[in-house]
Amino acid sequence: MPLGILSIIIGYLLGSIPTAYIVSRVRKGIDIRNVGSRNMGGANVMRKIGTHEGVFVGLIDIAKGAGAILIAQTLNISELWVFGTGFGALAGHNFPVFAGFKGGRGSATIIGIFLVLAPRSILVTLAIIAIPFFTTRKFMSAIFIGFALLPLFVWLFEDSLALVYYVLAIDVFMLVRNLSDIKQALAKGVIKDIIFDRKQKKVK
Repeated sequence: MPLGILSIIIGYLLGSIPTAYIVSRVRKGIDIRNVGSRNMGGANVMRKIGTHEGVFVGLIDIAKGAGAILIAQTLNISELWVFGTGFGALAGHNFPVFAGFKGGRGSATIIGIFLVLAPRSILVTLAIIAIPFFTTRKFMSAIFIGFALLPLFVWLFEDSLALVYYVLAIDVFMLVRNLSDIKQALAKGVIKDIIFDRKQKKVK
């Protein structure tokens, strides 16, 4: 148990490294949490700082999730503690102790977690995410579609019911964490529909 607790703490501290914040401060002297989508992640950095910086942040955030799981597995602790370590990294990214507990959504960190735990499932998910992202350029919508399908892919490709439950738990966490963003996106969609209907009525 002490090793499991230590592993979760390490995962949380690893996830708390505010990559997007550091890169944005160094490159342009701004707090990425105050511009654009206000999300401390690679996509926001890419839009507001630069493509190379955004890709770098995304890769490091993926590495945080993957690194946390690899450390847990190296400690030879039970699967439940490994899952807890991954969740610790995700919680660290969302609520980083090194950045006033105001972090990002954790999409890249989740990708890193499952690149180790369920590589086939996450690679298929990334392929699914790429379709709506490159056709609509709406990153959040693409991510939500992909992560909604991830439990299905884990069920199909991995021989672990516990892993399916773990994915579902992370999906619930992401849903609650981003509830306000989801509501805003739905509201914008409704507004667009209303405007479109009104224009059609005026034309008639």
